[in-house]
Amino acid sequence: MRREKRKVDGRDVEPGSVRIQKLLSSAGIASRRASEQLILEGRVTVNGAVVRELGSKADPARDAIRVDGRRIRTDVRQRYILLYKPRGYVTTRSDPEGRPTVIDLLGRQVGYIYPVGRLDYDSEGLLLMTTDGALAEQLTHPRHDVERVYEVIVAGAPDDAAVGKLRRGVYLDGRRTSAADVRRGPTVKSDGVTTKLTVTLFEGRNRQVRRMCQAVGHPVRSLTRVRMGPLTLGRLRPGEWRDLTAAEVTALKGRPAARRPRSDR
Repeated sequence: MRREKRKVDGRDVEPGSVRIQKLLSSAGIASRRASEQLILEGRVTVNGAVVRELGSKADPARDAIRVDGRRIRTDVRQRYILLYKPRGYVTTRSDPEGRPTVIDLLGRQVGYIYPVGRLDYDSEGLLLMTTDGALAEQLTHPRHDVERVYEVIVAGAPDDAAVGKLRRGVYLDGRRTSAADVRRGPTVKSDGVTTKLTVTLFEGRNRQVRRMCQAVGHPVRSLTRVRMGPLTLGRLRPGEWRDLTAAEVTALKGRPAARRPRSDR
């Protein structure tokens, strides 16, 4: 049966072609959102014609897709890296203030890759980096319920009321955080009173754990992300990284949604 064509951005496109922002992301050019911005800025061409519509599609096997005049490769092997981010690094590809970035830890031989989510400058721990834009979007979108586990040292000794507030959610920027799993560990009295908390979140707002703890009166002294979905730090030390195994990639892509804690705890 002959496949019916339709016009997208003034071009005939076969059914089954792929959205251009997805092709750019899969080729390791940029994240899906950044790829959309490239299209809107008129920096992407397909067979010599500038494409500005986000719904535009192309056939990677037949079409010549270029960004800033440079043709992209659509047969790029995806890469998945697990990094133990140390403190003192920003989770971006570049920094206008000249601070070291997580890209500096990987070296040039890795090629174009970008972080999935963020860990702030003063935090450390597990950071996934990939060229797979579709997986990155899946892992960062709240509807997929990807749990992130943090080991946190806070000032003081949070009582039951403070821990209960963290579990139920606190208001940040006028919006309540989702229910979290919070487990209280030992309190240490040397060099000031501190307490260890293990916090599991299912959303990723900016500096969320730090702001939640500050909101209940117990500022964070140190913060380490130890797990993301099925991934853990294992034997990695700060600054070290490794490629994910095929089994780990499969687990990430096929994992069922986690069960969120109830907000009425």
